[in-house]
Amino acid sequence: MGFEGTTLLGGDVLNVANRVRWTEAEGPGARYALWVQGCPLRCPGCCNPHMLEDREERLQGWEEVADDILTSPGIEGVTFIGGEPFWQADALAKVAGRVREAGLSVMIFTGQTIERLKRAEREDYDALLEQTDLLIDGPFVQKLLVNDRRWIGSSNQRVHFLTDRYAHMKDERGAWKAGANTIELRMVGGEVTINGFPDESIVALSAASIRVKKAAGE
Repeated sequence: MGFEGTTLLGGDVLNVANRVRWTEAEGPGARYALWVQGCPLRCPGCCNPHMLEDREERLQGWEEVADDILTSPGIEGVTFIGGEPFWQADALAKVAGRVREAGLSVMIFTGQTIERLKRAEREDYDALLEQTDLLIDGPFVQKLLVNDRRWIGSSNQRVHFLTDRYAHMKDERGAWKAGANTIELRMVGGEVTINGFPDESIVALSAASIRVKKAAGE
């Protein structure tokens, strides 16, 4: 299954669902995590079901997003997650190029497989892949849920080392699998945010919180 990209945007604008400017739960080292809004896939058990709909959340120019990443202290890279990053591949490729020029790494979680992305022969997909150091591919499959592959939700998902940036994690025995999945909780402006790969009880809690906010008209 392929997809054309969000219906809301051109190649210079991103539809941002959420961001965490410093996290250790979304990839190697301390990272800036950027969640994009919208995904044509509907994986049962998705931990971010509120990010699937193709609706406007926060529209930002790619340069503004890149600047925010580059001014975040103490990070070694950025992780694009969602939603589906390749649904906004054009703008994300520009962000990725800017941050890699500054020496930061780029990691992406996608529900597509790398074979499908390459087979599509799309310039925006290829441009984003060219700027990616680590790619985690494949849809989340609930019956294949795992808790012992750090940063990964189900056993079908694969790690692709597209550059040498993190090659040592592939070569060192057990390096990628070191540690279980983790979550981080933050209180920001009276609101609790959760990131990482939570279990079903935390997903349910998050969904309940979203329903309460919608009912209150926030």
